[in-house]
Formats: sequence, C-alpha cells, structure tokens
Amino acid sequence: MRRPIATTALLLSVAVGGAIAWEALSLAASVQPATRTIQAEDPRPAQVRAAVERGLRWLRQNQDPKTGGWIQDVGYKRGDSYVRTASQKPHVGVSGLCLMAFLAGGHFPERGFHGPVVERGVDYVLRSVDPNLGYITGHDTRMYSHAFATLLLAEIYGMTHRADVKEKLQLAIDLIVKSQNKLGSWRYRPYSDKADMSITVCQIMALRAARNVGIRVPKRTIDRAYDYVERSAYKNRNRSNFGGFKYKLEPNSRTSFALTAAGIATLNHAGVYDNELIRAGIDYLKATMPRFNRLHARHYYYFYGHYYASQVFFLCSDDKTSKHLWDWYWPRIAEDLLSQQLPNGSWANNTGPGAAFSTAVACIILQIPNQYLPIFHR
Repeated sequence: MRRPIATTALLLSVAVGGAIAWEALSLAASVQPATRTIQAEDPRPAQVRAAVERGLRWLRQNQDPKTGGWIQDVGYKRGDSYVRTASQKPHVGVSGLCLMAFLAGGHFPERGFHGPVVERGVDYVLRSVDPNLGYITGHDTRMYSHAFATLLLAEIYGMTHRADVKEKLQLAIDLIVKSQNKLGSWRYRPYSDKADMSITVCQIMALRAARNVGIRVPKRTIDRAYDYVERSAYKNRNRSNFGGFKYKLEPNSRTSFALTAAGIATLNHAGVYDNELIRAGIDYLKATMPRFNRLHARHYYYFYGHYYASQVFFLCSDDKTSKHLWDWYWPRIAEDLLSQQLPNGSWANNTGPGAAFSTAVACIILQIPNQYLPIFHR
C-alpha cells in the first residue's frame, strides 16, 4: 500500500519544538499519474467513476460563459450559518476548487475532454489577481478564496510552466507571506492580526504547492505557520477533546471534525504522518465522523471537513502507520457521496456558496486515489 513519492516532493523534517525545516529535493513538477495507487477496496468502482463524470459534466455546463468562472453566492460563515454578501456572482475561490476537480481527473489546459473548461477558468482566475497587491478576489471574496485560487495556480504552473501564471502566482504568494501575523497565522482579510485554524490551513496548502514548483516562499513563513498549527492541538489525554484541533489559540476554543481534519492535513503536508498528535487526531476523526455526517449533510461544513479528511486518511495510510486507514474511510465516504448525488450530477449545498462548491469538492474527494495532483501525493 505504499505510494510513490511525487517528483515535486520536498524533504521535510521536524525540528525540536515542532518547527518544520524545508529542503527542496526537486522542483520539477509532474503531471503524470502515479504508477502505483493505494489498493483500498473500492466499494463501487464503476459507480464512482460515473458519478465523477456526471459531476464534471454538470460543472462544465454551469461554467459562466462570460467570465469562465462559476456563479455562486459570495459570503462568509457566522456560527453554523452562511452570511451572503453578494448574490450569484462569479466566485473566484469556488472557481479554483471547480478547476481542481477537473485537474484531479486528468483534464489539463489543452489536454483531456474538459481541457477547454480549464483554460477558460484559469484565464478568469488570472484576471482576478490584483496586479499591485497580488490579492485574488472578486465581489469581496476573502482569504479562503485567495488560498484556493493560489493553490490552483500553483498546480497549473507545475503542469504548464506558463510565464504569465508564474508571475501572478508569485504575487499571490507574496501577499500570503506579507499577511502572516505575529501568531504565525491568517484571518479573513489580508494583514489581519487575528487568526484561526481553518484559514491558516488553506494558506499553508497554497504555500506548500507553490514551493513545490519553484516559487519563492520564505522558510520562516512555513516554520511559523506549522508551529501555530501544532500549538492548536488539544493534548490533554484526560479531556474529551483530546486529539482535536482548536479553532483559535484560546484555552477552551471549540474543536470539530472539520477543524481536526484540517489540522492533521497540515502536519501531513509537512511530511509528518505518524506521531502522537496525528494518531490521537485520527482516533478523534473516526469517533466523530458518523455524527458529523448526520448533522452536516449538504452543509459547507460537510464538504470542507471531508476535503481535508480525505487527504488525512489517504496520506496517512502506509505501512508505517496503519495500512487500514484508507480502507476504513474510503468505502464510507464513497457510499455517502454516491447516495447524495442528485440526478443532474450535482451535489446540493443548502448552507454555503452553492452547488458548484459542493460538487467540486465531492469530485475532488472521489478522485484523490487518481493522484494526478501533486498536492495530494505523499
């Protein structure tokens, strides 16, 4: 069950106190699928492939012909609700996720059945980069969207080596670096002095993907961000929240399935797959997932949470930890997502930006075993 290391791999080692040291092994990006894949038992292989293709076709049909993006409600979370700030506008963050869904299926610019969709979408994201600030935004989208769009550009640059993509990607990365606050974290807006786990993880994934393909990312930025995540873990074995990751660095800050999945995924992307924090966190995920799924089906929590949980269970499943982790997770999430897909190929998102968001994330999750995207390689 051991998977090959991507050619974009980084040698990452954990120093004393949890600081992360990064050393680039190779900056050559690969768009080839892995030669071996994890051999988890696929409960319905034909059904999964068909579901993904229906989902991608729905996304293709719903791409905005004018902009190349996807029309959604722009807003932000408040508690368990979604506060809409702009109704039915091109959403650059959701568009980044939609394009990632196509890349995860091997559809690249000028390559694959859906290649033209990717080309139009990438052009839209590039037009959304502020040439002075590097902020990727539209209709007041926030740092979540900036991070997802930056991640998309990093993956595209690794595949195409386009000079225009590199230029905009470096600007976007520079904004993330400059916006990191004294806690080592980020918040909804650039340059905020506040911090939370969910936004921090998005920025870290974008930084890691960009560094993989040769974009300038200061080591200190990475070290401070991972230190923030490590400090966010609940480490008291005598508490019921042991293994969870905090929303904020406050003594009794809330934790959840989604936040914990995000925290562990961050450590995985630092090259850490097996330590006490991760083992405790995975136990927490397994214990809380059934209730989480029941409570949050069709909610943005569900899709955001499993976007990271799928990475955790995939990346942590090798012979050094527990080879059964992916075997445990995959049949459950695949069955759950298959049961929720609508006849038109989309997945409903009753609370959140809209169906393009949920459909994109569902397709990404169902295609993680493909390993087309370097960011999902171990």
